Amino acid sequence: MNLTSAQHDRAAGTLLGLACGDALGAGYDCLEPMPDAAFVTMGGMASLGLAPGEWSDDTAAAIDVVGAAAAAEDLRNEGVQRGLVPQPGAAVHKHSEQRSGRVDNSSLLRSAGVALAYLDDPVALAEAARAISALTHDQTDAQDACVLWALAVRHAVLHGALNVRVGLTALPRERQTPWWRRLDDADRLPPSAFDRNNGVVEALQGAWSSLAHLVVIAEIGQTDADFLRQSIENAVRAGRGATHVAAITGALAGARWGASAVPAEWRRILHGRPGLRAPDLVRLAVLAARKGAPDAHGWPSDQRIEYERYGGTAALVRHPHDSGVWLGGVGALDRLPAQVDAVVSLCRVGTAQVPARIRDHIAVWLVDDPRPEMNPNLDFVLVDTVDEIAALRAEGHIVFVHCVQAISRTPAVAALYASRHCRIPLEQALADIIEVLPAAKPNPALQDALAPRLMRVEH
Repeated sequence: MNLTSAQHDRAAGTLLGLACGDALGAGYDCLEPMPDAAFVTMGGMASLGLAPGEWSDDTAAAIDVVGAAAAAEDLRNEGVQRGLVPQPGAAVHKHSEQRSGRVDNSSLLRSAGVALAYLDDPVALAEAARAISALTHDQTDAQDACVLWALAVRHAVLHGALNVRVGLTALPRERQTPWWRRLDDADRLPPSAFDRNNGVVEALQGAWSSLAHLVVIAEIGQTDADFLRQSIENAVRAGRGATHVAAITGALAGARWGASAVPAEWRRILHGRPGLRAPDLVRLAVLAARKGAPDAHGWPSDQRIEYERYGGTAALVRHPHDSGVWLGGVGALDRLPAQVDAVVSLCRVGTAQVPARIRDHIAVWLVDDPRPEMNPNLDFVLVDTVDEIAALRAEGHIVFVHCVQAISRTPAVAALYASRHCRIPLEQALADIIEVLPAAKPNPALQDALAPRLMRVEH
């Protein structure tokens, strides 16, 4: 299956959204519901040893499923499945079912990875979703829920739309009506209404309710991509099983709006077992969607993406309005000034292309192509990126911002950064950037996206 750039973005968003939901919800698990406007943050959970931005073991198990798919394994294979049974989770979950009749909801987390493995085959997807669920959750409702959620994730990745009912026909006829009614309840009721969301049925209802009750906020700078954050925060504020429900919500939200809609402040600190960070999740998700095969340039699995054929990749200059920000091309990664300790990549880079000493690396999903479908979240990405550069600078970091040749993406981001955070009129900012990067010429889509910022400068 040949995926578009936007579909790759949404596939990557599936796993990023899941992990962000888990990490955001960790600090609020088992709490009572919060007000709609309550502030939530990735503060970690000290009682479980989770640092800010760290995902839990259940999300690690979901990542294992994606890892198997990224290695082109067939998740329906029993030998593959044996390697995916959480330890000691399987015994704990089975026992709790026998003892109380309640199903833990962690199988829904793993269903997102199943979706990425079978984007081209919904029948195989449903089979695999049932099989992976049955490893730890063999109740009929649990398996049905995993089929529904996995097919909804698949639909969102392929079509950029939310439709949780798209998988109902994959269930036996006698179970379709009960599930239709449950989904109707989720459409109608707020997330907090599902107060048994530690169980699989109400976890799915709570997650769908979190997505079904999004509010359009009439604020300058609000974009469609902001719904990803809002939906995950809705799930967290619902309380009780917030960690898992937010992760389940995040998987579908990420599949709908993409990795490019995941806030940089979340991506920057996101991490967890087994020693992975946000760029690793993007790599695994994309490889799973591509059945283990990188593209013709070796992305996303090669250690280096070679750009030498383009020429002019070695540019390296200081930002004219902030000496703590360097601007350049991808080739400058091989000769960074010693004081640079943070990198913002506006183009694809290899797994080892950014120097290992760089602790803060923010990979931005921004395609240098003027067609609207190539960057569906363009406004959000531009503002989110420059605001995160400002956050890095406020912490004292010296930041290197680069694309391939510093011709289009880097100048656009640099100009917007100067406008929003250095009190420089946008037109002047862009002219000053061109003075230090004479080849600079943002593509038409970037120029059009920057124009409205003339009325949106933040000081």
